[in-house]
Amino acid sequence: MQRRTDRYPKKYVRTWQGALGLLLAGGMLLTGCSGTSTGNKSTADRRGGALPAPGPAASGGAADGAEERNGLEESAPPDYLSTFALDVDTASYGYARRTLADGGLPEPSTVRPEEFVNSFRQGYRRPDGNGFSVNVDGARAGGGDWSLVRVGLATRAAPARDERPPAALTFVVDTSGSMAEADRLDLVKKSLDLLTDELRDDDSVSLVTFSDETRTLLPMTRLRDHRGRIRDRVDAMEPTGSTNVEAGVRRGYEEAVDGHVEGANNRVVLLSDALANTGETDADAILERIGSARRDYGITLFGVGVGSDYGDALMERLTDKGDGHTTYVADEEQARKVFVDQLPAHLELTARDAKAQVAFDRKTVARFELIGYEDRKVADEDFRNDRVDGGEVGPGHTVTALYAVQLRPGAEGRVATATVRWLDPRTRAPHEQRGTVGTGAIGQPLWGGGSKRLQVDAVAAYFAEELRGGRLPGAPGLGELASRARKLASATEDDSVRKLATMIGQAGRLKNGAGEGGSGEAPEGELG
Repeated sequence: MQRRTDRYPKKYVRTWQGALGLLLAGGMLLTGCSGTSTGNKSTADRRGGALPAPGPAASGGAADGAEERNGLEESAPPDYLSTFALDVDTASYGYARRTLADGGLPEPSTVRPEEFVNSFRQGYRRPDGNGFSVNVDGARAGGGDWSLVRVGLATRAAPARDERPPAALTFVVDTSGSMAEADRLDLVKKSLDLLTDELRDDDSVSLVTFSDETRTLLPMTRLRDHRGRIRDRVDAMEPTGSTNVEAGVRRGYEEAVDGHVEGANNRVVLLSDALANTGETDADAILERIGSARRDYGITLFGVGVGSDYGDALMERLTDKGDGHTTYVADEEQARKVFVDQLPAHLELTARDAKAQVAFDRKTVARFELIGYEDRKVADEDFRNDRVDGGEVGPGHTVTALYAVQLRPGAEGRVATATVRWLDPRTRAPHEQRGTVGTGAIGQPLWGGGSKRLQVDAVAAYFAEELRGGRLPGAPGLGELASRARKLASATEDDSVRKLATMIGQAGRLKNGAGEGGSGEAPEGELG
């Protein structure tokens, strides 16, 4: 299946990491895409076929080869399909917030738009049981018939503290010399103290530390009356030596397997600045030896990043390969949010190997681009291949994917069908759910429209693209984005949106100070 390789005029070409354009995650077998939302059902026996290749009229360009038209290099027609693994990581946003607060701009390679968007409340309807609800909406975003289409997925609400299954957690704590700063090991200790208070008597924990060598400070222990013992072990941790992440993760998984608790949610929790400098530093090699723990015991990895200098790429690769997810904490407030408010979402799974596929209708859609998810793309043909990894999602999570979509002039009818596929975390039975959206549902202007949460998502995505050197269709400059974020914070009474407005203002001032524009704003523009 051919991939989309259109290029935009140089004025609007992304420069992030030398890549041209937005990277489109690839493809979907179109099965049952003409209906509205369906209930959960096994689809192991369902079959489907790809769309026939569109002609020149459908592609808006030459059917074969590449041709230059008005400065736009066109190539083979797009496949109108997009597939990606679900991702609930938020570390990129947390780390950017920390970097901006410290007076610097984040490195473009650490900015992942989907993690910016997924850091905010969405308000989607939720399903009653395991699996997902599918919510698809959108709005007009700018000139040239461009719209934003939002695919929103939500799991069931997080259970009350006493209703979740027990947890068996192996904490792998970085005690290397780089953790000596006040916002690193001290913050980890505070986080573990918060978590010790939040866990139940029937939960179990073990504690492993690593620097240039590893130590097991506590084997798997049922909490019951042992909270004081756990706190003593945590308080005794001191930073020293180099950072051998490989040895720490390996020892952590050994402890997790040895202390595996049947019927519990078994997790390895890595708390580190991920600045590996001793031993193996590549995620593939680090996790090569622990694949059996994931397959045989269902043990997943939850990464918690800390520190002003943070190994973002390594932590993300570790958690992706460890069938888990990652977040970042900069202070005690964020630690409380992760280890108290969001704890069930980090401990329990409602879906394994979850993937989404979005099919755009060629009769109404001229072009589309998935915003972010570059490192989560899945091949078209692997959407229903359950041996191919997807994302692991817990209760109380939402996952949002935004698409920049250019409609055909005068188009009416269906725009897209979104399908999510996942495996039951215990039986591994496959299930699917889907939803559709038409032109009538995305015709409102984005700004001033009815969905404040969609506007927040747009601000977050536009901001992320600015930070990594790109520009989306209809994107305002940073000054206008900050103003819109402030108004949305007031309208939603959401403090997290107020903090987003602060971040955008900080970025505008830093870009202005670097000589990148008198007001910190970029000029209006759109792709294509």
